[in-house]
Amino acid sequence: MMSLLLLSKFERTDAYMFKKILLAADGSAHALRAAEKAIDMAKIDPDAHVVVLYVVDSKTSKADVLRNLDTEGIAELRQQKMHAIEKKAQDAGVSYEMKIIRGEPGPSIVEYAKNNNVEVILIGSRGLNALQEFMLGSVSHKVAKHAKCPVMIIK
Repeated sequence: MMSLLLLSKFERTDAYMFKKILLAADGSAHALRAAEKAIDMAKIDPDAHVVVLYVVDSKTSKADVLRNLDTEGIAELRQQKMHAIEKKAQDAGVSYEMKIIRGEPGPSIVEYAKNNNVEVILIGSRGLNALQEFMLGSVSHKVAKHAKCPVMIIK
């Protein structure tokens, strides 16, 4: 059975004390808002740990290489997308780590959560690629549908 939490406003209560928090991020404004919620959750419990997961879509990765012809530059662009989230986590003093993996974002996020016993996934309601979302369905919808743990979709 799928658990889905749709919260427009997060309230600090003991009911939401998660230790293993997965933040699916792509550098979008929605991902930054999701990061703020993940950090708020992590502040509740000193043992909480946030994994910031950025999934490099294979199709996007190939296009980046063809445009830039510089894999180091591409890696740096990915790191820059995640810098704002990393700074927020550092400033808040929460335990976190940054992970970059390759694959199709929806299934990769679900698989990572399953393989790493994640207790909750936070994801922005919309990502960077509106056309792909329109054609294929949103990543957040796919994650909410297939994840075995609660999913918070942040507007």
